[in-house]
Amino acid sequence: MSLMSNYPNGFANGISIRGIPLVQTHPGKVFWVSNVTTGLQSGHKSGSDGNDGSYNAPFSTLDYAVGQCVADRGDIIFIKPGHAETLSSTSVAVDVAGIAIVGLGQGSNRPTFNATATASIFPISAANVTVHNLLFTGGIDAVVSMVKVSAADVVLSSVEVRDVTGETVVGILTTASADRLVVDGFVYDGAVGDGASAAIALVGGDRIEIKNFNIDGDFSVSAIDVRTTAATRLHVHDGRFYNRDAAVDTVIKDTITASTGLMGPNLIISLEEHAANVTESITGATFRVVDNVYVVNLDNEKAMLINWTATTDV
Repeated sequence: MSLMSNYPNGFANGISIRGIPLVQTHPGKVFWVSNVTTGLQSGHKSGSDGNDGSYNAPFSTLDYAVGQCVADRGDIIFIKPGHAETLSSTSVAVDVAGIAIVGLGQGSNRPTFNATATASIFPISAANVTVHNLLFTGGIDAVVSMVKVSAADVVLSSVEVRDVTGETVVGILTTASADRLVVDGFVYDGAVGDGASAAIALVGGDRIEIKNFNIDGDFSVSAIDVRTTAATRLHVHDGRFYNRDAAVDTVIKDTITASTGLMGPNLIISLEEHAANVTESITGATFRVVDNVYVVNLDNEKAMLINWTATTDV
C-alpha cells in the first residue's frame, strides 16, 4: 500500500528530507485545469468549476481558474494535456496581474483553445502575466485577432497559432500598453491560401522582443506589422519567416514609418521569383539590421543585407 502526504499550506521556510533541503519555489497558490474525462487516475475527479482546483480535482475552465487567483501573489495555473476549450469573445479573460498559465503536453495534445466566431479572442489585459505552451486554432474564417495583449511585461512562451480553415486575420495583436512584451518560441502555421493580414500586429509599445519564432503564412500586409502607433526599440531576432504570398515581399513592415528597433539575425524565405524583390522584405524608417539577415526567394537567389529607404545596417 502506498501512502501520500498532503501539505496544502506548503513550507514557507523550506523543509529538509533525508538531509536534502527543499524550498518552496513560489509564493502563490497552484491551480489545475482539465476537462479530460477519459483515462483518469484512480481517485481523480473529472474537471468541474465546482472542484477545489487541485491536481486530483481540477477546474474545467481556464477563466474560472484565473478568477481564483490573487494579483501579484505569484499564482500558477497548470493546464493538463488534452484539455480543450471553445474560444468565444467572452470565454476567457486573463485579467489578474502576476500570474503564470502553463500548458502541459506536446503537439496537438497541448491545451487547445479553438476559435468558433470571428470575434473569438484570448485577451491578456493584466500586467506581468506569463502564458506558456498553449495551442490556438482557428475553426472559422476571418478571426479578427486570436491573442490580444493590452498590458505591460507579458511573456508569451512557446505559443502556437494554427490556422485550420484559413483567414485568421491576426495571430497576436497588441495595444500601445504592451511595453516590454516578450514573444519567445512563437509558431504561426497559416493555412494554404489563408487571408491573414499579419501573424503579429503591433500597435506601438516600447522594448518589445520577438525571438526564436517560426512564422509561415500567406500575409496580405506583412508577417509582422507595426501599425497605427510607432513601436520603439523593437527587437526581432533569431527567427524564420516564410511568406507564401507571391504578391507581397514584406515580412517586417512599419506601416507608419516611424518605429525604431533592431532586426536580425533572421532567415527570410520569399515566394517571389526574382532577386529584386528580396530587397523589400523589411520596411521602416529607422530600423537597424544586424548582419546577417538572409533572404532567399523562389529561385534560391540570396541576399544578406536588405535595402530600404532611410534604414541603417549594422
